[in-house]
Amino acid sequence: MLNQSLDDIKHLCVAKALLPSDSADSVMQEAMLFDLGMVAYLVDHQQVPPSELAAILSSVYRIPLFDLTGFELSHLPTYLIADHLIHQHQVVPLWQLNHSLFVALSDPNLFQGLNDLQFHTGLTIRLVLVDIVQLRHCFDFIKNTKDLPIDNLLSDDDNLSLVDYEQPPVVPPVTHADIDDVPLVRYVNRILLDAIHAAASDIHFEPYEHHYRIRFRLDGILHDKASPPAPIAARLTARLKVMARLDIAERRLPQDGRLRLLDTKQHATDFRVSTCPTLYGEKVVLRLLDISAATLQIDNLGLEPVQHALLQDALQVPHGLILATGPTGSGKTATLYAALNTLNRSSVNISTVEDPVEIQLSGINQVNVNTKSGLTFANALRAFLRQDPDILMVGEMRDIETAEIGIKAAQTGHLVLSTLHTNDVSQSLMRLAYMGIPAFNIAASLNLIIAQRLVRCLCDLCKEVDTLDSDALLALGFSPDAVQQGITVYRAVGCAHCTQGYRGRTGIFEVVPINDALSRLMMTDANVLRIRDHIRQEAMLDLQTAGLLKAQAGITSLAEISRVTQGIV
Repeated sequence: MLNQSLDDIKHLCVAKALLPSDSADSVMQEAMLFDLGMVAYLVDHQQVPPSELAAILSSVYRIPLFDLTGFELSHLPTYLIADHLIHQHQVVPLWQLNHSLFVALSDPNLFQGLNDLQFHTGLTIRLVLVDIVQLRHCFDFIKNTKDLPIDNLLSDDDNLSLVDYEQPPVVPPVTHADIDDVPLVRYVNRILLDAIHAAASDIHFEPYEHHYRIRFRLDGILHDKASPPAPIAARLTARLKVMARLDIAERRLPQDGRLRLLDTKQHATDFRVSTCPTLYGEKVVLRLLDISAATLQIDNLGLEPVQHALLQDALQVPHGLILATGPTGSGKTATLYAALNTLNRSSVNISTVEDPVEIQLSGINQVNVNTKSGLTFANALRAFLRQDPDILMVGEMRDIETAEIGIKAAQTGHLVLSTLHTNDVSQSLMRLAYMGIPAFNIAASLNLIIAQRLVRCLCDLCKEVDTLDSDALLALGFSPDAVQQGITVYRAVGCAHCTQGYRGRTGIFEVVPINDALSRLMMTDANVLRIRDHIRQEAMLDLQTAGLLKAQAGITSLAEISRVTQGIV
């Protein structure tokens, strides 16, 4: 097979006048004996144009041809393949798509490392062919990058620096030289920067008995991103703890910290850092705090028009309680920040108590809960009420004391915004009752409840029409009128510009104002089912219906709606 391939290459080179016909055989024999390989010999000694030779090799070996012109080399995921493997196999990793890693090479005759790369990365290796000049440029870039001091590792646009929030606490001196080892520092910086560029919400550093795993949460789903050698687990953890001003000597107890990275364009990214001891070392999770939420507007949340109007009306009422509900990661905090941005003006006094403060909002008084020092939600609320507030935001009503103070504030002329960890509106009402809040207080203080989820948005570049018959659409919950008029829905496919066919997220909502009829029902100690039936009778959009509208608009897929609303009655 190899000899046949070489003959095909020779004939194509002769046919394209890249090699003289009378000496083609001797040239190919010399090329095969050349230490750096056939391709290097033909390009360097015979002046064969590298792009034309790459096209010939692509057709002979049936490897897709890829042009690296304009490719952003600073985004190469070189952390996925060890340096010695890149050098040994003369390959460069280009990008990862789901569980496949696309790897560039220029001379298929030299490559025998497919199994080796798949074993070390845990990914399916997909080969693409590039011309040797472009590949050499990649090697030079990687080498020069690794030889630079850490301050110059990144481009001018990406250079990062740590910013202190406050004076660092007193910690034992760092005596481990490898914590500040330049390759390790560079590796951690690269991971953090890749997470920022990928718009990840969390980074998980996870030690196991025989391996180490780094995962990114992208659009709500965890994806494997790197598997560094297990022996460096302790060094990675120590480096992250130093960056977050944590005690590197304490490995038996969880710790929480924070760090901020600043690039040369003064773009800051905040990370909330949490460590937890596990069987094989400390797991570290970094939450990327979405600073864009500080300027998020209600118009961009994903509310349906009728829901948008209900929320805007509720925000104009100067007193009462507005609740955002949903599980962790459903976008409740973003909704509250968007509401605060609408309310934030110089004529009102706004105060928030959060655990922790994720986004700093100009013009708003924000307080971090600190239970160790006695600063709880309830204590902060009591202090706020003595400081002439107009609007209060409570990060979460997690206990009876906080709920009672918040509801009393809502009843005494203050607008209060808060969150609950419940699945839908009816469960939120019952949760307050179970906490011990009298029904008449709930009915008298509540203005609006929002239940929400985040769904992934389909990639516009690769989504395809999902063909379903009328019976299937009706079974999914679409109305007969809508089905009769015609419904087009799409499914995820996946391409190099997205993650598994999705890119970005939007919200689906259930927005219910507390009117007189619902208040009377609550006063009768109605259960969840009766409250849910009443909401449906008033034709309020529930989460599933709101999701179907998003699917019908081509924003998301039916599979995604099913995933996020599963278990909701």
